[in-house]
Amino acid sequence: MLHDGRQALVVDPGEAAPVLAALEADGLTLAGILVTHHHGDHVGGIAELLGAHPAPVWGPASEKLPSGWAAAVHRVDASSRVDLVGLSWQVLDVPGHTAGHVAYFCNDVALVEPVLFCGDTLFSGGCGRLFEGTPAQMWSSLSTLRALPDATRVCCTHEYTLSNLRFAGTVEPGNAELALYASHCKALRDAGRPTLPARLARERLINPFLRCEQPEVQAAGLAHGAASNDPVAVFAALRQWKNDYR
Repeated sequence: MLHDGRQALVVDPGEAAPVLAALEADGLTLAGILVTHHHGDHVGGIAELLGAHPAPVWGPASEKLPSGWAAAVHRVDASSRVDLVGLSWQVLDVPGHTAGHVAYFCNDVALVEPVLFCGDTLFSGGCGRLFEGTPAQMWSSLSTLRALPDATRVCCTHEYTLSNLRFAGTVEPGNAELALYASHCKALRDAGRPTLPARLARERLINPFLRCEQPEVQAAGLAHGAASNDPVAVFAALRQWKNDYR
């Protein structure tokens, strides 16, 4: 959720109850809902939310969304902008996790730092599984996100950071910045605090899925089945390795 003290936008509400509680606690009006992709843990709360707080919904142009409210969704793609809570949001096409996944980015001067709502495309220290897209699509999508400003706050939708960093440390055991970040994130979780939002500048230094052009990451990819050190091949090998990593 992002709000200006009066109105709130909500991203990927998998459940309605936490959103309803937050709106009531802060006396906020629901101004709109942004959807990144069709998975139930991102859209499961929308019907109940709209029953209590009718509001516009924006979602990806090429994805099938649940019936009941999907017909009223404003469909968006990379040619779209969404004006919400006094901010202008750029839509980014980021297929890979799903075929039509989108992200929402705002670099408005009204914000202290840019904000990225990236769904399940980019996580801190990791990325989403490829349920519908190809490695080439996902690498292109991650490259799009990697090019955003350093100060961008990465607002992903799952607190997977510690498990992601364990894998990242296996890929790049010599990455000192990664080791420091992992210690920092463990301290946050031990204190019951989230590791998110992440910062894009740091993700470029520690996230192996953004670093498939780095020699140590390429070497790890080659050791786990990559046919070459081409970034797409390295990414594909890392993603399959992560799928099986415990």
